[in-house]
Formats: sequence, C-alpha cells, structure tokens
Amino acid sequence: MALSKSMAEIKKELASLRKTIRYHNNRYYNLDDPEISDYEYDQLMLRLKKIEAEYPELITKTSPTQMVGGVAKREAGVLVKHDVPMLSLQDVFSREEVASFVSDMNATLDDPEFVVEEKIDGLSMALRYENGELVRAITRGDGIVQGEDVTKNARVISNVVETLKDKLPYFEIRGEVYMTREAFERANERQELLGLKKFANPRNCAAGTLRQLDSRITKERGLSLFVFNLQKSVGKEFATHTEAYEFMKAQGITVIHNYRVCHSEDEVWDAIQRIGDSRGGLPYDIDGAVIKINRLSDREKLGATAKVPRWAIAYKYPPEEKETVIRNIELSVGRTGRITPTAVFDPVRLCGTSVERATLHNQDFIDSLDIRIGDTVRVFKSGEIIPKIRAVAKEKRPSNTKPFLIGDTCPVCGSKAVKDADSADTKCTNPNCPAQIENHILNFVSRDAMDIKGFGEASIASLIEKGYVHTIADIYGLCQYRDKLIEDGIIGKEKNTDKLLAAIEKSKENEPSRLLTGFGILGIGKSASRELMNQFHSIDALASSSVEEIESVRDIGEVSANAIYDFFAQPKTKELIEELKSFGVNMAAQENNVIDDTFAGKTFVITGTLPHLSRDEASDLITKHGGKVTGSVSKKTDYLLAGEKAGSKLTKAESLGIKIIDEDELQEMLKK
Repeated sequence: MALSKSMAEIKKELASLRKTIRYHNNRYYNLDDPEISDYEYDQLMLRLKKIEAEYPELITKTSPTQMVGGVAKREAGVLVKHDVPMLSLQDVFSREEVASFVSDMNATLDDPEFVVEEKIDGLSMALRYENGELVRAITRGDGIVQGEDVTKNARVISNVVETLKDKLPYFEIRGEVYMTREAFERANERQELLGLKKFANPRNCAAGTLRQLDSRITKERGLSLFVFNLQKSVGKEFATHTEAYEFMKAQGITVIHNYRVCHSEDEVWDAIQRIGDSRGGLPYDIDGAVIKINRLSDREKLGATAKVPRWAIAYKYPPEEKETVIRNIELSVGRTGRITPTAVFDPVRLCGTSVERATLHNQDFIDSLDIRIGDTVRVFKSGEIIPKIRAVAKEKRPSNTKPFLIGDTCPVCGSKAVKDADSADTKCTNPNCPAQIENHILNFVSRDAMDIKGFGEASIASLIEKGYVHTIADIYGLCQYRDKLIEDGIIGKEKNTDKLLAAIEKSKENEPSRLLTGFGILGIGKSASRELMNQFHSIDALASSSVEEIESVRDIGEVSANAIYDFFAQPKTKELIEELKSFGVNMAAQENNVIDDTFAGKTFVITGTLPHLSRDEASDLITKHGGKVTGSVSKKTDYLLAGEKAGSKLTKAESLGIKIIDEDELQEMLKK
C-alpha cells in the first residue's frame, strides 16, 4: 500500500531536518566553526523533536535526537574510552518547561533539592586523577564511547590542578574549557598580526585551542576551566553535588561560580532570572542556566536516557531584540591599523544591561545590511553578551539618509587607508599613525624583523606613554636618554638598559630585508622582503621603483606591489627613511649576497630545533644558495627542514608527501 502524501511529506521533512542538523553538528563539534546561532540551531532541533514525538515509529538510532556531541578526532590526540559517559543536557525554553521538570522531580523524589548554576559556553573536558595526580584529560568526543586525549594541553591551562591535596585512588571530574572575552580579544589580535583568519567567537577559539598539537599555542591563548560535575570518586563518598563542590574547592579546583540551592519552583525560576540578569557583567560567555538535582543518590535513582540525564535540564534564554535609531557611525583605528566602524544608537536595555553601541565590522557588513545614520535597526546580543545589529527597518528610513562609506582616509592621522585584499577590513597605511605605533614597534623589534632583544610590550607602552618614542626611528635616539631611562626604570636597571641600547646599536648593521620586514607593509613578511632585496638590493632602489617593477619579483602579486608602492609614496615614509639614515641604519644589501643557485626554484620550511644552526642561520644559508624559506607548509613546499620537537608542520608535511630532511642532509645537498 502506497504511503499517503502527508506521510511522504513528513518523511521528506524529517530527512531534510536530520541532514541539516548533522551538517551543523559537524560545523559546531568537529570543525569548531558554526554557521548559525545557537537559537537557530535550537529551533531546528525543536522542530525535529516535535515531529518525532508525533510519529515515534519514525525515530531512528542515527537521528540527531538520539546522538551526543560530535565524533572524536584522531588528529587531535589519542582516542580514550570514557569511564563515565559525558552526556549532553535536555534543553528547555520556557518557565512552563522548568515548572514541569520541578513538578516531575517532586513527584518522583522525596523533598528534592535543586542546584541552579551558569551554563558556560565552551568545550567539555573530563579530568582523571589517580592517587591525587592528574593522569588524563579527555574531550567529550562522541559522549558515550570515547573522546580525545588532550592531557598535554590541559596541563598548560592556568587553573587546571595537577596535584590534589587529598590523594584519592581515583577521582574524575568534568568541566567546561572556555575563554574570557579579554583572552579571546588578545587571541584574535594576534591572529590579525600574523595575517591569519580570526576566530568567530570565544567558544570556537577555545575548542580549536584545546585540540592544538602544539601546547605552547594552547598556553599562549590563555584558556580557563570551570568544573561543574563529579563524575566518579573512589576513596571518598559524597552525599550531594554541593558537598563535592566544597571538596573540590578545598583542592584548589575552580568550580562554577554563584550556584544556588533551591527547593521550590519559584526559587528555581528566581535563580534562573538572576543568572540571566548578570550575563552582561560576566567576563565570559554563558549560553543558559543548568538546573540539576543536588543529592547524588537521587541522581542514581533517576538514571539517564541514551543521550541525557533525567536529573538535569538546561534552560536557554530567549534571544531579546529591540528597535532603536542609529544617531552616528564612529570610526576607530586599532593597533594593527584596522579601521572599525561602530554604530551609536539610542540606548536600549538588553539582557539586563543598557546598550548604545554595536560594531559594524567593516564596509562589507555595512553594505550587506545597507546601514545608514538615521536608520531604525533591530539590535540583539550575540551569545547574550555582544551587541549586534540584525536588520534595518527600511520602511522606517528617513528620506534624507545616505549610504555610509568608511572611505580611504585614516580618521586618526589623515593618511591613505586601503582595503585589505585578504579580508574585508580597511587599514591605515601610515607606519607612524599614533593609533598603531605600539604595534609597529612590536613588529619592528621582533625576531623576523630587526631582532632587537630586550624590548617587551610593557616597556614599549611606557616609552610611548612617557613620550620617548613616537615613530620607529625614535628607537635609535634612545641612547641620548640613557641616564633618564635608568632613572625612570622604564626598561630596568643600568645593566638591562645598556644591554637594550647595545642591541639597538647592533641592529643598525642588519640586512635591509629585515628593515623592510620591520616596516610592516601589508602582506610583506620576512620571505617577501628577502625576495625584494635580492632584486633591488637597497631600500632606496625599491622606494623609487614602479608598481610593474615591484610586481616582477617572485611571489609579489598586484595587491602587494601596490601596497609597497603606496607605502613608499607617502611623505611620512620618506621622512621616516631619512631619519633612519641619519641614525646610520643600513639601507643597502651586501654585494654577492647570493652565492649560487643550488636551491633555485626550491621552497623550504624550517621547524623544530636544529643541532648546530639557528632557524635564522639555516634560513640565511638556504637563501644564499638561491632557495626560498616560508613560514607555513603547503603543496608548494619542496622540503621541510626538521629538527628536534618538530610539531604540526611535520605532521602536515607528511600528509602532503613533502620531502623531509635534517640539517645533515641539507649540508650534504650543498656539498653535491
């Protein structure tokens, strides 16, 4: 008998929903790169659950409603079996559903206690301790069978406790790895400085960072951990969840903040509302409130389904949107020169706080929504924290509005601003722009550029604040203020100050390719600078070249050639170069810098610690014999020169079938 049309349509919708949800599950759990908001995802799941509730005979074992989390990824670490399943929680979206949960618990249990706490937006991780020592850290993975071993990375998270005061035979806890918004901003700023793609949100960044193969990167990004559950304890018994929390706190373990024990529906709802009202003041993102049973014996009695525990639910706060009118669009310049437009609008109250500003990101974002001064817009808080504009109410638009353009002029220094070819960002091209001088100096003194050891971010900031440094050329005039610098203690005492001044003096002898790297021209790093100096031999020759001449250099495209030409065409750049010359900074390459063409047309990447050569020495050796050294492995790489403790670059090179050599093989190639 043929299926009725309505049943066929139901099955078709089910198949479509499941396919869409699986796609977004993969983006969220495995790729750490979601394409839709939590709210949009929740709506898809609610629709799927509703259909399956009406037609339970159509539920399959592989339906997203029956699965937990994503899949464990081998490349992130060794796969480890779960001792205790790391289940997800049943989501609810209304007071009625919360009331129903409380009512069910009261009907099933004898005078139950409820704990209401923040639901941190991060990546779930379990920590296992044996005899008081941390032995394993595991991600949720599939939640049931296995997760990824991330122990090495967990050890560099600042508030992960490695040794317990009480040496229990076995103790397993579960927490959420997250990033504060401050740490997230620092990580994205660094991504931008390195020319890499920025992270979409703190949760994505935390998830990707925990799965890093290089724990130094994990440590650098500043992850944090909140523990929210006792998974298993051998050697000590606990009666309640909160008793376990008190024990953990005594061990130095960071547990969820501001949890409340409740006994009635009203108390539970009041606790949920209090957490909701506090969201705007938290330094981290939350995506809801968790309501869980306190007594562990009650939890054991209730048990769990294949996907969720029956003793807990997660309340998701509804997205709040309000209309307001844009009164102005302000432009600001960041440390990297990026010009950011910000909408200033009539204050509205969202998620318990007053909001009157929202970033507009870049010109592409402004154009996509056609945002104008005077427009009525709908504002919401992404992740219940960050104000964003969702749409323009064009039917309410005044007749005299005009499209908004960021323009091609820096709002701080008045220099030319250009759109970045690799992103939608508009950036100031002036190396002496006051808004970005700190970043320019950091780049100028870095190892890949002038390599002036002894400069730290704090001392650079102080030198700028005290008026010693306004441009990168001022670095070479610091020797005039030696005694004053020592007196002020900006760099340190006499010994440290003299060491830095000596390093500055020595840097004047550097090859001009380092100076060119230090200028921080958009898209021109160490490798491109070497190629340019190999052809032009001096800063002056490059500065007087045409776009066509610059573009003729290997690996220099049209965008980079224009960026170089525009940089040297600026009057302020010409003043800077003359000032650097007056201090005796080298502008010309040594003759016969290239010895021969042994490695002509070959591209190398260097990783790890070599036995005899530093990375810079190895790089110079390769380039002097006609080769090219880049920072990342790609299909264009011919050789990976690998030393001890080679990391992710070695793994990628192996996967691409790139020839891997050591220092001895490099020297042997030169002999031949």
